[in-house]
Amino acid sequence: MAYSINFTVNGERRLVEIEDPRVTLLDLLRNHLHLTGAKKGCDRGQCGACTVLVNGRRINSCLALAVAMDNTEVLTIEGVAGDGRLHPVQEAFIAHDGLQCGFCTPGQIMSAIGLINEGQAGDDPERIRECMSGNLCRCGAYLGITQAIQEAQNSLSGTDRRSAA
Repeated sequence: MAYSINFTVNGERRLVEIEDPRVTLLDLLRNHLHLTGAKKGCDRGQCGACTVLVNGRRINSCLALAVAMDNTEVLTIEGVAGDGRLHPVQEAFIAHDGLQCGFCTPGQIMSAIGLINEGQAGDDPERIRECMSGNLCRCGAYLGITQAIQEAQNSLSGTDRRSAA
């Protein structure tokens, strides 16, 4: 039996059929749609490398079943930049050296965008670190990540945060 998933991915309406209802959103994105930005780190929802936005909210795509994504909007790292320009969060990560090996970077950026869009970042670096604690960085670039989120939040403060993603 085939399962149909009709959803929007990075602004494009997609209809995907899968055979197994146990396929995760992460595996659907990587193996069926060839969007490999979200990484399979721990595959247990503990590292955040697979973070994407679903209907504007951060989720660990390794824990979400693909069949549950019917009629949703999914944003991955591949859909963040637009018009030949990086997203302000991406620019801030580069400016503040918020990445090193790069493995966690897509999940970190997606989580940061979600955090800002949710209005949860605030001005307190400790609050940002707490809200980002579900995204691990093996290289320890946390100071740069926190500074990048603060800068991006300030640069996006004059725009509608929902349209910023």
